[in-house]
Amino acid sequence: MPSSAYVIGVDYGTDSVRSILVDAHSGKEIATSVFYYPRWKAGKYCNPSLNQFRQHPLDYTEGLDHTIKDCIAKAGKEVAANIKGISVDTTGSTPIAVDASGTPLCMLPQFENNPNAMFVLWKDHTSVKEAAEINAHAEKFDINYLQFVGGIYSSEWYWAKLLHVLREDKAVREHIASWVEHCDWIPFVLTGGNDVRQLKRGVCSAGHKALWAAAFGGLPADEFFASLDPVLKGFTKKLFEDTFSADQSVGLISKEWATKLGLPETVTIGIGAFDCHMGAVGGQIEPYYLSKIIGTSTCDILVAPMDEVKDKLIKGICGQVPGSVIPGMLGLEAGQSAFGDAYAWFKNLLAWPLQFLDDAALAEQIEKNILPQLDKKAAELSFEDYNEIALDWFNGRRTPDANQLLKGALAGLNLGSDAVKVYRAIVEATCFGAKKIVDRFIEEGIPVKGLIGLGGVAKKSPFIMQMMADVCNMPIKIHKSEQTCALGAAMFAATASGVYEKVEDAMQAMGQGFDAVYTPDSLRVELYAKRYQKYSELGIFIEKELTVAT
Repeated sequence: MPSSAYVIGVDYGTDSVRSILVDAHSGKEIATSVFYYPRWKAGKYCNPSLNQFRQHPLDYTEGLDHTIKDCIAKAGKEVAANIKGISVDTTGSTPIAVDASGTPLCMLPQFENNPNAMFVLWKDHTSVKEAAEINAHAEKFDINYLQFVGGIYSSEWYWAKLLHVLREDKAVREHIASWVEHCDWIPFVLTGGNDVRQLKRGVCSAGHKALWAAAFGGLPADEFFASLDPVLKGFTKKLFEDTFSADQSVGLISKEWATKLGLPETVTIGIGAFDCHMGAVGGQIEPYYLSKIIGTSTCDILVAPMDEVKDKLIKGICGQVPGSVIPGMLGLEAGQSAFGDAYAWFKNLLAWPLQFLDDAALAEQIEKNILPQLDKKAAELSFEDYNEIALDWFNGRRTPDANQLLKGALAGLNLGSDAVKVYRAIVEATCFGAKKIVDRFIEEGIPVKGLIGLGGVAKKSPFIMQMMADVCNMPIKIHKSEQTCALGAAMFAATASGVYEKVEDAMQAMGQGFDAVYTPDSLRVELYAKRYQKYSELGIFIEKELTVAT
């Protein structure tokens, strides 16, 4: 091991990208930098009423350039000279149409303002119809192509989004050379890739979202897609056969990017993966502990030894893929389509009148304090003080059993229902949604020993985390790092660049440990169990009514 070794982890979130420069020996954060996407912040290329959320690649590359340069400026040239590797994580599934060189179509003049030529963000639900068609179509085949993604394909994923874009946009259909995930595109860019056929795909994105599986010999047969819609005929030939785990290297940084960022040309670029998978590693995941990356949505990750799970298939989750989290172990993914987003929706609802205040600074201060004050007051409510109940499907349901057509709901309202009571009901709903995931794993024969909380909500709200422990009736430990996704990416960068032989070694050396543990209160466990039953009954009713309506 070299005497000085540093790595960079790049974490692409929904609203911003964050880079951290880390000592590869200790995991100590040397520098950090955040860049908020300007085009996204301006609301460009999005139409929330249609559930259309697109992002421009320049937001991503400008953010990459800004944050890494900023980290290097803060750390100094001596540190920069000893940077060994860079790895990235991104949201997903967030794919884009590219040409033969791997250039996103929106970077070409004729597509510069075309949302269909941009990245289709994970939360874009314009392909609900296509996902439903894929699910119905899969039942016609002897091979169950959905068996490793929980048996249900989601509109948040790769093929549904591709089919929607190809159907909707003839120009894109005629110019597309491949369909590439964000987490695979950034490493390709950093290594100076100019031939999309050489672009390396991570097993994380390919297995969880694109239906790649070793059992199929790769992607599903062309017949599966061609018989679904002729626009997909032959498309698998434009894609990939092989996949790679995140501990492997894409190659060395290109001369252009090394010069631009002020880095040596010996820097290794690692295979990319999704934020929650690398975040679980940054949060020091253990077998059978459910790692919950809690932000605008949640992504839940569990790892288990392959020889213990064997041929077991877990119904209704987001996939089970060997090596998608830790090489040599099975990675299982679940999650909720809205968590922090549900609180943000309610905050925005309450803050609506603030736009009429003449004092912008005062309005900003009030808005900033809404959620902290709601947290404080909601924690003071006793179980006798409220009857309100909510469903957390404000952005559809990710798991268990994906259904993006579902809607959130509030029930039990009366003239005494105030902001605090409704907020508490929404918080409960998000915790009940988390329990549904825990219950599904256990019902399917996968034990859950405890929870690991990661991300902003886990760090900022003891009220919500205590409720999570009480509702799920199991302890939840909170990781020290506020940047577990970026830290996980840094751990993979250290492994891909050869500082460590295995990512488990990097995790042990660079992990920062835990700074809080919430344990269940037995009395509250019993009371929440009764409210959980009401939540479940409301969910059955709403799902039935929406199914009939559609």
